[in-house]
Amino acid sequence: MAKAELFQKDIPAEERVFYYESEEDDPIKTDEQEAKVEVGLPEGYEFIPKNPFVKLYSAVLFRIFKLFGQYYERGYWQVKVYGREKLKKAHGKGYVMYANHTNPFHDVFGPAIAADRRIFTIISPVNLKIPGIGKVLPYIGGLPLGKTREEKEAFNNAVDKRLKQKNCLVIYPEAHVWPYATKVRKFPAGDKSFKYATRNNLPIFTMTTTYHKRKDNKRGELPRMDIYIDGPFWPDEKKSEDDNRAMLAQKAYDSMVKYSKKNSYEYFQYRPKTSK
Repeated sequence: MAKAELFQKDIPAEERVFYYESEEDDPIKTDEQEAKVEVGLPEGYEFIPKNPFVKLYSAVLFRIFKLFGQYYERGYWQVKVYGREKLKKAHGKGYVMYANHTNPFHDVFGPAIAADRRIFTIISPVNLKIPGIGKVLPYIGGLPLGKTREEKEAFNNAVDKRLKQKNCLVIYPEAHVWPYATKVRKFPAGDKSFKYATRNNLPIFTMTTTYHKRKDNKRGELPRMDIYIDGPFWPDEKKSEDDNRAMLAQKAYDSMVKYSKKNSYEYFQYRPKTSK
């Protein structure tokens, strides 16, 4: 299946069908994934830069990134955001936002215009290899997962620090991008990604992207998008960490399923291989 072309131009209907064996199948792979090359982090990688000039560069770059995101999201995808006022209920605290994973370009910019503060997004180290944008991802908030014990520890410390700084942590619990998918898939890692909110006693929100017919035909049959924000969902101080993770994972999944029902246009079709 094509990669960037899927999201930059309309493609024929007969090419918009994906047959899958499992919801964990990956329709879009990088060259490294296709070659089964394991990508790690550069030696000495800094999750939180110490150099003040790098910090300033990052802050300025994020502002430019967010401004461009407003233009790209509202201009190209005709995005409308609903429920953003709910984020006010997390005033004075950091929070974690969980989103469905259906468009790699929108998934970079969408949370930036939906959130009411700076975002930091958990990404795979392979994303650092993406031509062009890969090198700037860390400066606009990308937090790549570590591989070694030291990297994992540094990663977790960075996540906790960003949340204590009252930022928004963005996570895509479906893990793999399914282009224009209108259903919410089960989370491959279960409730593991819900530990960040639980251990910091912070709320979570969901961001569900839905697809709809355009009123014009300037981009052929390409859909437009709506974003729905839901929450907050809080950990229960009376529950154990394991119970809270399970509870929040279920609430996030149920919320995204609820809003996914607002999809009104299926640009891509996903079918089990047994039905082919």
